[in-house]
This record gives sequence, structure tokens and C-alpha cells, in this order.
Amino acid sequence: MAFRALGKKGISTSLTKALAVTSRYSAATVSECGLRDSAKSLSAAIRHLHCKNLGCCYTAAFLRADKNLAFSADRWLIRCFHASPELLARRREDESLGLKTSKRVKVLNSGKFSKRTKDTQPPVETPYVPPKLKRAAKSLPVKTIEIFEGMTIVELAKRCGESVATIQNIITNVGEKADSEFEALSIDIAELVAMEVGVNVRRLHTDEGTKILPRPPVVTVMGHVDHGKTSLLDALRQTSLAAKEAGGITQHLGAFVVGMQSGDSITFLDTPGHAAFSAMRARGAAVTDVVVLVVAADDGVMPQTLEAMSHAKAANVPIVVAINKCDKPDANPERVKVQLASEGLPLEEMGGDVQVVEVSAINKIGLDRLEEALLLQAELMDLKARTDGPAQAYVVEARVDKGRGPLATAIVKAGTLVCGQHIVVGAEWGRIRCIRDMTRKTIALATPAMPVEIEGLKGLPMAGDDIVVVVSEERARMLSEGRKKKIEKDRLIRMEEERQKLEEERQKASEDEENENKDEKSKRVEVPLIVKADVQGTVQAVSDALKSLNSPQVVVKVIHAGVGPVSQSDVDMAQACSACIVGFNVRDLPTAISLSAAQAKIQIKLHRVIYHLLEDIGNLIVEKAPGTLETKVAGEAQVLNIFELKGRSKAKGEDVKIAGCRVIDGRLTKSATLRLLRSGEIVFEGCCASLKREQQDVEAVGKGNECGLVIKDCCDFQVGDVIQCLVKVNRKPKFISSESGAVRIEC
Repeated sequence: MAFRALGKKGISTSLTKALAVTSRYSAATVSECGLRDSAKSLSAAIRHLHCKNLGCCYTAAFLRADKNLAFSADRWLIRCFHASPELLARRREDESLGLKTSKRVKVLNSGKFSKRTKDTQPPVETPYVPPKLKRAAKSLPVKTIEIFEGMTIVELAKRCGESVATIQNIITNVGEKADSEFEALSIDIAELVAMEVGVNVRRLHTDEGTKILPRPPVVTVMGHVDHGKTSLLDALRQTSLAAKEAGGITQHLGAFVVGMQSGDSITFLDTPGHAAFSAMRARGAAVTDVVVLVVAADDGVMPQTLEAMSHAKAANVPIVVAINKCDKPDANPERVKVQLASEGLPLEEMGGDVQVVEVSAINKIGLDRLEEALLLQAELMDLKARTDGPAQAYVVEARVDKGRGPLATAIVKAGTLVCGQHIVVGAEWGRIRCIRDMTRKTIALATPAMPVEIEGLKGLPMAGDDIVVVVSEERARMLSEGRKKKIEKDRLIRMEEERQKLEEERQKASEDEENENKDEKSKRVEVPLIVKADVQGTVQAVSDALKSLNSPQVVVKVIHAGVGPVSQSDVDMAQACSACIVGFNVRDLPTAISLSAAQAKIQIKLHRVIYHLLEDIGNLIVEKAPGTLETKVAGEAQVLNIFELKGRSKAKGEDVKIAGCRVIDGRLTKSATLRLLRSGEIVFEGCCASLKREQQDVEAVGKGNECGLVIKDCCDFQVGDVIQCLVKVNRKPKFISSESGAVRIEC
């Protein structure tokens, strides 16, 4: 920028405006520098602006002549300003070395920026490579938090690991107010919020301000199958329940109250002893106060005895041992005590705290001593429970009645269960329409340790679910829907994990592909089944027992399991997926359903004893199994002489060697593979080209007969060699049942 010569009089105003424009500062700012009427002041002002880094891009040279200040229009002085001299020096050094700088280089072409030329070459066509399977990380175990009545939003957010704002939004969506973060929540709303977040909950109930009274003990009878558990309970309650069970063995979980001679009452749970009912025994141990371990004096400790001990130890429940069948001639109670002690059970006779009572259920011997032992154990435990407030109960069994709908057998743990209350049982809800005791009498309410049958549920709950009393029908619906949503989400996660696991197994099998029979071995046949039973606990037990029959060749897939008799919808479902229907302890089929199943060629297997059911399904699995192809030696022959045919025409082929043999074991077949052995080592293996007996072609030669044979492409025969006849046989798996009742498929 240049200025013409100005008079001394107009220096102040013009110079101030010029410097204000070039420096992007106001005229007042420039005039403050003291530029008035001298060149000295102007030079100082320019130096001042430069030192202040005002961004002025131009400086001017000035001349003094005839006392007039003049700006030279002939000389342009342009200077670039930098943040510091060090950066300027560094930039100049990079440019001198030919390095790229951060300055954008603009290439001018005819006064315009040049455009980049687009690549007009066609894209390279590459074959499609499918992406590899993304293996998702294994899902972490779901966190379980403890909730209680009156907990604040802040505390719930801290336990769930979420922010307070997130918890408040969920509470608002549920339909409750969440104005303050210190607002108290009901235990039902806290559970809904926790389920929405994705964590499991454990409800805590306080006994403060409630009425606590002594309650009768809950005793679970456990032990091995056919050791006399139900007979012992029959002797205590003066009934004959064992005679009503199919096959003489317990296959349900029963609950009833027995009044003792002393006037006290004890709630008993009778568990099945078969290996298939392990889940029932676990549920019985979870709700009980004392476990009575029944061991037969003539049989001793068996697998289900050890399992019952482990269930009791896992539930931290004291054990009372009842050695039954002591009246038998071959009874040996001392041997049973030694076996129990060797399994880690501290008996009283050996310095421990476990009481041992010798009884006989048939002759009613020792029942009074067993009663005293149970009441003593209950007195030591000082069993008490609150009797007022909402009830807490535990479902031990569930079934569907044709006239009354879903029924749940439960034991009240605390509080009082009143007819007419709204309850949530697992993922189901309902309003209690009727409460019955174990003698089928209608009662108005149920107190702690009382087994009752609840009627009025909208759906069938699962055995082992907790019963929760809520304030209204709306709250019951909301809680039930939330639990169903969580159960469905967990089910989908498990299905995805199983699918990924199966996919990994398939990939691993494809990578290890070196066996020639790999394709035959990797094929697994699916056996779809539909399971129907009388109660929910039996459905679970039968389904688990059938799934345990899986083998490398056959996979048992339970596509549907339900409570109740076999219906037409079950037949339609079985027809759609080619399944077999398994009914356990259900009533006989109506004629219409039998005809429909026969027309659709659907197999329906009805059983009342678990032994027979597992054996029948095991045989079905064996039939469905593809089997394994194995090489078997069908016969052996010894070489007695060698005959050689020479000089044959070209039409008949080259010279051949014939082995004259005698069959010493089994039989030789022309269609089979022959193996030549010499001193126990394999010399050659190939197919049979010719087999003759007495100059006649035959298909097989039996034991003790002589024959002549030719092995294709083999001429190395010696007298004394052994020729084996190899055949392929399909070996089917075997169904094996142990004495304890456990079953398996052995391939």
C-alpha cells in the first residue's frame, strides 16, 4: 500500500485512517499512539503496531524532504508475520532441504485452480470372499442384586450400575412418579426397573414390626429309589400312598402335614428317588428345614443317596439318617454307618452331629425315635416365621385340572396367604379363587409351613417359582409381562449361544478333515419329541431325562413340553415336524385322537413308569441312529498251493496266479475285500477277481471247503499265507440302563 505526499497539516487524520484500515483497528486506537504531526511519532507508531502483532501486512518507507512527510510510491515492502522467529527459521530450513511444508500449494493454470483428473480405468473385478464367522464373546453371567421395600432411586441406580436419569426415565415409562432421586420405591417397581435394565433380583423382606411366632418344621424325605421313603411316610401318617404310585415307586413330589403323637405337626415333602428326578430333589432341599436321608439296611449307600447328601449340603440343611428295612434277615446297619462316615457324613456315634435312627416301615419299628429326632432337631433350630403381612410361598408342583384350570401346590414360607389376593407366580399371575389343604378341604387362609393348593392362576407356573403378593391386578399384570419379557430374552440369548457353539463345532470338524469316513460320522440324526405329563415337575424331569439320551449319532430335540393329556393340536404339531409324542401319567387317548394319529402315521407312546418310558425311547433312538460302518473279518483261508497260468492270449489277459486255499474260519465271499497276510503282516489288500470251487464260479465258500481264488493285481502268493475276507458292517449304538436307573446311549 502506498500513500502520496501529504501536507503537514493533514498527516494526523489521513495517517490515522490509513493505519486503521491496514491494521484492522479502529481509528481511535491508532490515534492513541500519539501520531500527530511528526515523522518520529509515525515511526514509533509503526514499530508499536509491529510489536503488538496487529496483523498489518504492509509497512512503508518514508522520506523527509522540505519538512514534508512523503510516502514513496516506487517501493513496495511486503513482509510475512509468523508466530515466532523460531517457526520462521524452521520453515525456511525445511524449504531449503526440499521437504514438504504445511502450507497449501495452489497450482495456478490460466488463472484458475487445476482440477484433479478422475481415474477412468474400470474397477478391478475380484471374486467374492464370504466373511468369516464372527464369534461373539461369551455372555457374561447376569448380575443379581438385592432389592427391598422402600429403597431409593439412587440406591437402585447404584446397584444396577446405571445413572439416576436412566432409572428415572424407566420409572416414568412404567407409569410411576420419579420427581426426586431420593424418592422411595415399592419392591415391585424396583423389580420392574431391574428387569428392564437386564439384571436379576433377589427380594429381601424385613421382619421389623411384624408378629413372629414358632412354626412347624418342613422335612424332606430323600434317598435312593426303592429304599422305602414313601412306605416310611405311610407308616407315619397311617395311609398307603405307595400303593397308588405306578410301579410301586414315587414319581411325584408330594407335600402333606403329619400330626405326631406328641401333638406337634410336621410338614413332609416326599421326593422321588429315580435318577431322572434330580431337579425335584433339588427343589425339595431348597425349601426344607431338615432332610431325612433314608438308606436301606440291606442295600447300603447308592448313587442317589450320595446325590441327596450333596443337595442337602448345598442347601445348608441338617440331615437325620433313617436306616430302613432293619427287620430283613440280610440287614446290616453297621455297614451302612461305615459307608456314610466314609462319604464325609459326621454321625453322632462317631463324634458328629448327625442323628441316626434304625427303623422298619413295614413293621412300624422305631417310628417314635424318628419323631423324637425330628422334633429335637427342629427345637435346636428354633424355627420361627412372621404370620402377618404379605405372604411368601414356594411352588413345589403344578398341574392342570380339567375343571379347575392351572393349580399350584405351594408351601408358605412367611406371612399369611389369603383367598382373594392378587399374586404373581414366576411369569404367571392371577387372583386366588380358592385355597385347599392337602386333604382337599377349602380354607380361607394359609399360615407358614402349610402346604396348600392354589386355584385361580391365568397360566401354569414352573415348579420352583416363588409366589409374590401384589396390591392390585394392574401391578400383577405389569410384573408378569416384565418377567415374561425377561424370560424370552434369556431364552433367545441361550439359543444364540447354542447356535454359535454348534457352528464352531462344525467349523472345527471341517478343519480336521483327514478321516475318510468323516462325512458319515459327522451326520447326526434328530429325533423330535413332544412331551406331555400330568404335572409340571414331571414334565421337566422327563424332558431332562430324554435329553440325556443324546449321543454322537442321535440328538433328542424336545420341540414342545406341556402339562395335560395328548390333544389334537399335539398330533397336528407332530405331523408338521415328524415328531413322536411321549405321554407320561396321562389318561388314555380318545378314539378320535387315536384315529387321527394313525392316519398321520404319528407314534404315541404312553407310559406310567419312568423305567419303561426311558427304555422305549432308548430303543426308538437306537432304531433311528445311522450306525457306524466298521470293517469285520468274515472268514479266513490258508494258501495250500499256487497255480500259474502262462501263455494266455491277449483277449484273455496277462498271466495270472491262482491261490489254492482251504477256508479255516467263517466264509469267503466274492463281493468282499480280500486281505493277504504273511507272518501276521499285511502284504496286499484288494478285491476278488475270481472265486471257483471244483471249476465252477461261486459267490461264497464256507468253512472246511477248498477253493481257488484270484486277487486283482496281486501275484505275490506263498504257501502258508492267510487270506482274510473283509466285510463292512453297520454297528448300531446300544441302550444301557444301570442299576441306579441312569440310562445312556453307547455308540
